[in-house]
Amino acid sequence: MNEELLKILSSVRHPGQGDRSIVELGMVTQAELSQGKASVMLGFPRRRDPLTEYLVGAARAALIRSLPQGTAVEVNTQVVDEAPRKQQQPKLGLEQLTNVRHIIGIASGKGGVGKSTVAVNLAVALARLGYRVGLADADVYGPSVPLMTGTEGLVPEAVKLSEDMPELIVPIEKYGVKWMSIGYFAPREQALIWRGPMACNSLKQMILQVKWDVLDFLLIDMPPGTGDIHISLVQEIPMEGAVIVTTPQNVALSDVEKGVNMFRNPSIKRKIFGLVENMAWFTPEEHPDEKYYIFGRDGGVKMASSLGLELLGQIPLVQRIRESGDIGEPAALSSRPDSLAFIDLARTLVEKV
Repeated sequence: MNEELLKILSSVRHPGQGDRSIVELGMVTQAELSQGKASVMLGFPRRRDPLTEYLVGAARAALIRSLPQGTAVEVNTQVVDEAPRKQQQPKLGLEQLTNVRHIIGIASGKGGVGKSTVAVNLAVALARLGYRVGLADADVYGPSVPLMTGTEGLVPEAVKLSEDMPELIVPIEKYGVKWMSIGYFAPREQALIWRGPMACNSLKQMILQVKWDVLDFLLIDMPPGTGDIHISLVQEIPMEGAVIVTTPQNVALSDVEKGVNMFRNPSIKRKIFGLVENMAWFTPEEHPDEKYYIFGRDGGVKMASSLGLELLGQIPLVQRIRESGDIGEPAALSSRPDSLAFIDLARTLVEKV
């Protein structure tokens, strides 16, 4: 074992094991540094650890961050021996989604349109209407749910319901919503250096290995754009359909069209419930009756019409919405006009679903 590598890996903590390091837990079974290459092996039991992909990614990121630039890093896993079990453990499937009535993706053709803001506030608005709601933050490279909900620093517990079942992650509950995000397991400043397959596997754990219990709605805040993560999500998660978020500019139309075509692709074929026009107009907080169409007027209306979609709602650009997200108190909690726009959106979506 290379002592330098072990020292670096000691910074990687297992949130489900009392926040102890993977070195302290004896999970590092190999750590070699030779000829500019670091090779690490992490040992896991046959029963699936709910944080496997996170720990592999965190170990890899810690090594890349600490070792000299150009050092090749390889982190693999192996099964370690356990005491014999009476029967083979079942594989993790869709059991935790059995009691979820509607699974809806919140998507956008590109970043920067306020998709996560809409997703978080829509979840809170649905909860205010009396529905049981969960939200899974599927943006593994830029998770924002912990910050926007004031739950940063909290670490979900892992529970084992029976000896024959793998451990499940218990979501964080606040504002009447169950929240789950990879951001709860990685420091805010840590970049997750993951390739596509690793990100997809980690994301599936964040949805399938969570103790959601009974929900009316499970919203999935999807990464912006279209790619392998999106394909993996819609093919392996029983997603009923999607809501597309956009801004009013004409330049956004091509990006929205790409997102719409992805869901309409014959190999995916998921319903699109409609379009949400975010930042539809600017309203000064001191003059709530005034509207300034700084990004163009009714761009979302025209986009929806040209793509054969329903416009579910228009969300104004108000300073308070941004401030509410920054301090972890979603705007949909209040009764201001901008807040009621999310309540109206939630009602419209319920009727559509």
